[in-house]
Amino acid sequence: MTSSILALLGLILATASAELSSRIVRTKYGELSGVIVTLDRHLEGVEVFRGVPYASPPIGSLRFMPPVSGALWHGVKVADKFGPVCPQRLPELTDKMPKGRVDYLRRLLPYLRNQSEDCLYLNIYAPVQALAELWYSNCGTERLGGMSTSGINADWSCCGEGKM
Repeated sequence: MTSSILALLGLILATASAELSSRIVRTKYGELSGVIVTLDRHLEGVEVFRGVPYASPPIGSLRFMPPVSGALWHGVKVADKFGPVCPQRLPELTDKMPKGRVDYLRRLLPYLRNQSEDCLYLNIYAPVQALAELWYSNCGTERLGGMSTSGINADWSCCGEGKM
């Protein structure tokens, strides 16, 4: 249930308006600054940290190996853009698909085109007023997508979530 809510939140926040956050968060990997996203004037804002690396890129000798820690950075990382999704075949849009599915895939395709083997990134969401606790979501799929797209249909499965 929680992963479905995080996935829906991610998809909604991907298209909402954003402004730079003034808060800098310290993690064991380095300092982060995200964006504050406001969905509409009746809802509280959400602080979003996009494209935060959680492991060394799985390239070269690390290819096909378990993730290796070491995604450290110096200075403040501005986490305002989604990281790339893992390489995958893009869906073909056909007239045989339901209109809702076609519309959904058209919204996702721009995010799915940014593909790389270097795809071990998190998107982190926190209520603007929360200071001590950040939640992350690393959503992937068995058939289509990646953590940056945070899909919401049954083809998707969340790989991990928890506190940072």
